[in-house]
Amino acid sequence: MKRIFSLLLLLLGVSAAAFSQTWQRDTLGGDFQCRYFDQGSDYSGPVRSTLVRLLPKERASVATLYIHGFNDYFFQADMARRFVDHGYAFFAIDLRKYGRSLTKGQKRCQVRNFDEYSADLDSAFAAIRSEGYDHIVLMGHSTGGLVATYYLDSHPSTKVDALILNSPFLDWNLGKKEWLIGAVSALGAIFPNIGISSGSGTAYGESLNADYHGEWQFNTDWKSITPTRVDLGWIRAVNQAQKYVRKHPYDISAPILLMYSARSVDEESWSEKVDRADAVLDVKDIRKYGMQLGHDLTAIKVNGGRHDLVLSEPDVREPLYDYIFSWLQRTLRSEKISIRA
Repeated sequence: MKRIFSLLLLLLGVSAAAFSQTWQRDTLGGDFQCRYFDQGSDYSGPVRSTLVRLLPKERASVATLYIHGFNDYFFQADMARRFVDHGYAFFAIDLRKYGRSLTKGQKRCQVRNFDEYSADLDSAFAAIRSEGYDHIVLMGHSTGGLVATYYLDSHPSTKVDALILNSPFLDWNLGKKEWLIGAVSALGAIFPNIGISSGSGTAYGESLNADYHGEWQFNTDWKSITPTRVDLGWIRAVNQAQKYVRKHPYDISAPILLMYSARSVDEESWSEKVDRADAVLDVKDIRKYGMQLGHDLTAIKVNGGRHDLVLSEPDVREPLYDYIFSWLQRTLRSEKISIRA
């Protein structure tokens, strides 16, 4: 009897695990679906990643995988629908300890080494390919752009057909204080849990959120208006990833579209200037280090672009989307890849 009871418990556990890996209705509603991936445990306890998808009505041959930035998660439903309307299957990942992947008691955005994200991306790629998508466009915004470039540099066997970088976080934007990063990063190896402010202004968050000066709705528990506190371990992880990417110049073989705003602003409180410039990173650094990522690279400077360029004002984002899809069409056509199956 005990053996039968143990077997039933085992079967129930397997069934629960299998259910957690199935697609279910996403918080964005409509046809959006999400799926969780158990990623084991780390220094904070059990961790998971999340994959969100939106599929076109007609079968697609190319899928896009999007990686969000810091103090962020995937909420850009408008972007997903545009990709689907242009014939792409759309997937987005919420990395461990971000957005949908957060579990009770976890510290948001926490990471000690960018290698931690490898399992999250491995799961996403495997799931997408298991659904029959052999061609993948990888897209990353800000820290997600750094995650994407680090992953491709450190996993050269992973094939993507194109890489789109939306204001990638390839260098710190600290001005004269930037020399401190090395010392802070070293301390992060010894005292990774010490917290520190990542800023003091609300200008960028207010420029996006519909409850303030923007047009976008998002969960402010997952993407806060006020800057998110980080710990020294996070600073070390980012710094090491940036150094790694710089030590492997031109290693990314996939065609790259590097996008950045025409100018940066340094404002703690919202003003109209924040709506038409990058209020987070130094655009000169984005271009400087971005140009070293690969030989097949197209760089565009977006006049009036916000830090997240696809969340810019309508007169900026509409022509930007036109450019993105034209670039993708030319790029994939040159590789003899059709968008629809």
